Amino acid sequence: MESFYSRGKLLLSGEYLVLKGARALALPTKLGQTLSFEKKQSSQLIWKSLDKNGLSWFSASFSLDNFSIFKTDNIEVANRLRYILLAVRHQNPIFLNLSGGNVTTRLEFDRYWGLGTSSTLIVNLAKWAGVNPYTLLNETFGGSGYDIACASAEKALFYTSGKKTPKIEDSDFDPKFKNALYFVYLNQKKNSHQAVKEFMEKDINDGEINRANELSMLISVSKSLSEFELLLGEHERFIGQLLSIEPIKEKCFKDFSGAIKSLGAWGGDFILATGDTNTPNYFRGKGFSTVFKYDDLIN
Repeated sequence: MESFYSRGKLLLSGEYLVLKGARALALPTKLGQTLSFEKKQSSQLIWKSLDKNGLSWFSASFSLDNFSIFKTDNIEVANRLRYILLAVRHQNPIFLNLSGGNVTTRLEFDRYWGLGTSSTLIVNLAKWAGVNPYTLLNETFGGSGYDIACASAEKALFYTSGKKTPKIEDSDFDPKFKNALYFVYLNQKKNSHQAVKEFMEKDINDGEINRANELSMLISVSKSLSEFELLLGEHERFIGQLLSIEPIKEKCFKDFSGAIKSLGAWGGDFILATGDTNTPNYFRGKGFSTVFKYDDLIN
C-alpha cells in the first residue's frame, strides 16, 4: 500500500494580492489529509473519502481508460475528481493505465473549514503520480499556489507566485506572544474560486504590491503583541479599501477589544483574533464555536 500526506494552510498576510505577485506570509497547519492507494488487479478505481470523524462523505468508482464514472453518491464531486484525474494523466500518461485499486482519503479537519481540502488532494495526487503539483493546480482549480507550498512545508513561509515557478522562502515567524493568538471559524464556507475571479478583474499597481510586501515582512518580524495588532489593523484597512469591503471587525465584532484579521478569502473561513483566555468565550457567545489556540493549529 502507498500512502501520502499533505498539510492544510492558512494565509496570514497578502490575501488576494498574492494572486498578482505579492509576497505573502503563509502557515502550514498541523492538520492535513492522507491519501492511501491499495493496488489491485482490477479495471476500476474505487474511491472513498473520509471526513475527520472517519465517516464516508464521498465514494465513487471509475474506469481506468478515461476515468468515466460507473457509480457515485455525489455526481458533482465525482465529475470534479474525474477532471483532476484526467489532468494527472495529461502530465503522466502511464498513471493508472494498467491496473486499478482502492483509494482512501482521510481529512484531519472539517472539510468546510477552508483549510485545504482541495490543495491537499492535489498535492497527494501529484506525489502519487510523480507530477508537478503547481501544473496540476493550474490545470484544475487555479489560484496562486501558496496552499500547494504549505502542503509540504514544516514551518511558516513566504510565497511569491511566478510565471513558471513560484518563489518559496522560509520564514522565522514564531511569535513570542502566540499564546494571545486564536483562530476562529466563521461558519461560512467561502467560494474562493469566485472571490479569485472577481479580484483578478481589478487593476492593481506596483505601489499596492509593494505595500503588501512591506506589511508581510513587518508582520513576520513583529516583536510585541501591540505592534502585531497595529499591523493587522493596517493590513485589514489596506485590503478593505482595495476590495471596497468593510473589515470583519467593523462589520461584526465592533465590541471586541483585540485585533481581528481575515485569513484568505474575505467573508468566510477563518479569522485571526488577538486576546486572552476569555477570547474563546467571546466568540462562542457570538455563535462561533470553533476556536483554536495558535499552538493547536500551527507548529
